[in-house]
Amino acid sequence: MYSLILHGRRSIIDLQKCLNFRFSVQNAFAFSDSFSSAYYATVVRSQDGLKGQTFTVSYLVASLGLATKLAESISKKVSFEDKGNPDSVLSLLRSHGFTDSQISTIVTNYPRLLTLDAEKSVGPKLQFLQSREGASTSELTEIVTEVPKILGKDRSISVYYDFVKEVIEADKNSKFEKLCHSLPQEGSKLENKIRNLSVLRELGMPHQLLFPLLISNCNYVCGKERFEESFKKVVEMGFDPTTPKFVAALRAVYSMKNETIEEKVNVYKRLGFAVCEIWEMFKKFPISLTLSEKKITKNFETMKRCGLLEDEVRTVLKNFPQCIGLSEEKIENSIQTFLGLGFSSDEFAMMVKRVSSCIGYSAETVKKKTEFLVKKMNWPLKALVSTPQVFGYSMEKRIVARCNVIKALMSKRLLGTELPPMSSVLVCTDEMFLNKYVRKHDDKQLVRELMAIFTGKTSKASEKNRAFRSL
Repeated sequence: MYSLILHGRRSIIDLQKCLNFRFSVQNAFAFSDSFSSAYYATVVRSQDGLKGQTFTVSYLVASLGLATKLAESISKKVSFEDKGNPDSVLSLLRSHGFTDSQISTIVTNYPRLLTLDAEKSVGPKLQFLQSREGASTSELTEIVTEVPKILGKDRSISVYYDFVKEVIEADKNSKFEKLCHSLPQEGSKLENKIRNLSVLRELGMPHQLLFPLLISNCNYVCGKERFEESFKKVVEMGFDPTTPKFVAALRAVYSMKNETIEEKVNVYKRLGFAVCEIWEMFKKFPISLTLSEKKITKNFETMKRCGLLEDEVRTVLKNFPQCIGLSEEKIENSIQTFLGLGFSSDEFAMMVKRVSSCIGYSAETVKKKTEFLVKKMNWPLKALVSTPQVFGYSMEKRIVARCNVIKALMSKRLLGTELPPMSSVLVCTDEMFLNKYVRKHDDKQLVRELMAIFTGKTSKASEKNRAFRSL
């Protein structure tokens, strides 16, 4: 393997910490008729698509017990209008020993499986894998559950299966073991991929990052010399191999020549960034160097139209470089969303300076949280201007849970007549919040009641009661 991993995973991690950054009328009628036909066909397809999505959601909830939100997300990737084929696939999986939990995981990670032919496609592959020497049902179900897209592969399915099996078995031991698998045909892309993934695995890359690369056709893991060169650069830059950013950085560096990287660095330098700042931005958001000069400069100017000065735009991008990857439309929509809710342009600029990610939140998120906190809780808009980080908090787990406790205390007149500052309610940790607003009371029954409100148990109980009464 490469010289960088001769001394093992630990020495590489130490190396990462020490190294610095381098680096005519008839025709009109004819057109009208064809346009009308095309429009009608588009409408019909759209309606059929919605029908399929609706059925898919209902099917996934009923047959696998998936949450509606998850089922809706899956229906955007794959949909069907009858249960014939999906039922066949699910029955096939169960007949091979897959549990309902494993099947739910498989469908969530590889929903396309439900549209494959159970008899001609999925079945033969399962039989082939199960007939291999030494294969057990538990081994088969574990490996396919871990990497279900294997069942979508025709060629080299056994090579993929063996690699996943060896990695899983080796990583079950508390002591790190080097892989000793046999490689496919020498010089092939598959051989390169298996060898490269072995290097990444020895570097400490977890299964959830490693296995998707295995079943992908990404060029940056199928090369040899180019991979080694890109790999070394990413390691030297200090990227953590256990995070998705390592993969994103490897992809970015592999896709660009040194001259191209230098050109992109110069684009940022012309906008006033120091070289060290550019590489810091790259570490936070590796895609930043792959964007076109037009995209970078255009978004820089768009953010200035938000009311930010040049040095303020640079500060925002250094803190949240993802902004540079947003579309101009999304940035402008973000501005209009905040202005439409009553914030002034100066207040919006102030929030972005305080919490740069504000510019990337969806309109739905901003509207939902603003309306709840201002209209239902009666905090002034200015409270949000001073604590914009709340837009990044979970609506249900943090905002609603804590606000329900505050409303309960106020209804019992245990907080006085004034609403506590938003920062004291939402910005602190759960432990600090509970100590300040729940556990401090001497009444144990009250504490239990407030804890139930905080954890949402009371609302769940009331929902069950309402459902029972409706039967």
